[in-house]
Amino acid sequence: MILAVTAAAPPASAADGADVTFENGGVTLHGTVVAPPGGSKLPGLVMVHGSGAHSREDYREQAEAFARQGIATLIYDKRTEGYSQFERSYSTLADDALAAVEALRKRPDVDPARVGVWGLSEGGWVAPLAASRSADVAFVVTLGANGVEPSRQQAWAIENQLRRLGMDGSIVRMAASTMMRQLVGGGVFPEAHHDPVAVLKSLRQPVLGLWGAKDVLTPPGEAVRIFQASLENYTLRVFPDAQHQLRRTTDGFDKLPGYAPGYLELVGTWVNHPPSTSSADAPPAQDRPSVQVTPLNWYEPTWLQLAVLVLLLVAFAWYPLVRRGPAAKPARWLSATGLLAVLGFLVVDVLIQVTMGKGLGPVVAGRPLAWLALQLLSLGAVAAAIGTAVAWRRHRTPRLGVPLAGGVLFVPWAVYWGLLGI
Repeated sequence: MILAVTAAAPPASAADGADVTFENGGVTLHGTVVAPPGGSKLPGLVMVHGSGAHSREDYREQAEAFARQGIATLIYDKRTEGYSQFERSYSTLADDALAAVEALRKRPDVDPARVGVWGLSEGGWVAPLAASRSADVAFVVTLGANGVEPSRQQAWAIENQLRRLGMDGSIVRMAASTMMRQLVGGGVFPEAHHDPVAVLKSLRQPVLGLWGAKDVLTPPGEAVRIFQASLENYTLRVFPDAQHQLRRTTDGFDKLPGYAPGYLELVGTWVNHPPSTSSADAPPAQDRPSVQVTPLNWYEPTWLQLAVLVLLLVAFAWYPLVRRGPAAKPARWLSATGLLAVLGFLVVDVLIQVTMGKGLGPVVAGRPLAWLALQLLSLGAVAAAIGTAVAWRRHRTPRLGVPLAGGVLFVPWAVYWGLLGI
């Protein structure tokens, strides 16, 4: 249920704003302050980006809407130095936001005691962290913020996407659990264990938390409950037909023109007139809860997985050294099917991470064709491994030992990655 709000009459137009620069850790960041013309002692808002590369223009539409409601809003280009898919620091991003707050507080048309931060998605981790570090931040606004750590959120989001594409079974378990645990354990998932709860509990500023009930990237029901349990001063609102960015949606995946009705006006009213008491909408329903990404077991370290991959590739590429004849035939089949299964799995694994499953082709019986092909190749490799073992026992050909060792190693590896699962 959304609280009905009435915004103050907005100015007729919002100025394009003035360009500003500010610095953090030797990196100069560039932004624009969008403010109503002729304003005085305005509240200020710094908009903190979601994940990925973003420029200030990605948030200009919302900044102009806030400016029309009498809020001086600073939008800025996200840093590129030290930020990528495999490298990022929420601490550094929070300090970027605080440098922006300082720049906005220095403007003569801004009331320095009423400058806050707004954070979307990843910014929903960063903005509260910035506020926890400085009393200069007067309030926090979040959109699609998480109450769970990033690795847990990402596992939940990946499963949503794969199930939306009609997938089920072993490929979903592999992507949302095994693959995610390996990425985290291997250290290639930055900020995987950031704890939002500890940050939220440290906040003393008022917080406006906003979610779309059809969010498929952030577990919204869990987030509302965690925010309510962790914060002292909060206003938590859920928009029924909105997705992660509070855009209108039919199913959480599509993005219709325009924002959820009432969202922009709610932010304007709340910033201009913060409520004195806390309130929260009922948490929206989730199809399933998010699941903690557990640490790797002793037999799962990433270095061991990489070593197994190398051994399999070497063993299955051994076939040119296998002599021709009856004894060599099953070994050649093992080499061919095993090599294709291992290399194909690496391609599928990358496609899941890059395209969230969209690049895997049509889905049949809950499996994309690419995954079905890998499973058939894996079954063929197991059958060929059995045949190679029989040939080795009959003929005692030493050169069969290498592909046979690869076949023996392939079975637990394929089980672990779901290639022999249902």
